[in-house]
Amino acid sequence: MHTTHSSSTPSADQTLHVIGLGPGDQACLTPMARQALQEAQCIAGYSLYLDLLPEDLLRGKKLISTGMRREEERCREAIAAALQGSSTALVCSGDPGVYALAGLVLEILEAEKQLEALNLTIVPGVPALCACAALLGAPLTHDFACISLSDLLTPWSLIEKRLHAAGMADFVLVIYNPRSRGRSQHLARAMDILKKYRSAECPVGLVRNAYRLGQSTTIFALSDFDVEQVDMLSLVIVGNSESYRAGRYMLTPRGYHLESGK
Repeated sequence: MHTTHSSSTPSADQTLHVIGLGPGDQACLTPMARQALQEAQCIAGYSLYLDLLPEDLLRGKKLISTGMRREEERCREAIAAALQGSSTALVCSGDPGVYALAGLVLEILEAEKQLEALNLTIVPGVPALCACAALLGAPLTHDFACISLSDLLTPWSLIEKRLHAAGMADFVLVIYNPRSRGRSQHLARAMDILKKYRSAECPVGLVRNAYRLGQSTTIFALSDFDVEQVDMLSLVIVGNSESYRAGRYMLTPRGYHLESGK
């Protein structure tokens, strides 16, 4: 199969930065992300994420704001703005490559044969799992897996298969999109699966609104975990067989004590 590419080189203004804002606090916005936002002429994003940006980074710029579940529209509008010569920043929560829009942008550009038509940069951000792990202590210092419980784009049967696999392999498990009004039972079903592979004392960390107003952090034993406290602003971390609660922290040992012979 022969693939053709545009022979023209995009101008400096035909730039699209897909930017991770981190968890929300301005202190968690990386210098690279801040610079890209300062240089952008247009900023596109979900309205909630635009509200997290400092006013000085929005002033004087064209804004493209869309609501929830309009990701493809948002990406296409950002791509169109960049192609028209307006240096554009498309913002995502956390990291743009972790359950976010970097992949969708690349899919669209590839399908439209426009991969070479833009100066595209993916700007990393602090992902939610790192922000929440820091607030909990050190739950991810050994092998871990991430699973989203949203079945909008992934069949629930496949999500269940992955839950069983992660539980059987003794991964620490980070659960994204744990619970919403439309999926109120998914998390309870997921925890029932994990109980087949974890002890009743296994620690489960719950973080809501990490580095945002209303932040809260709670550590449960698996047997006492209360799914009713969880919503879409939450992230859940389930320990492995070695994880334990150390005071107010959640800890998964890396194994240094074994190396030192202690």
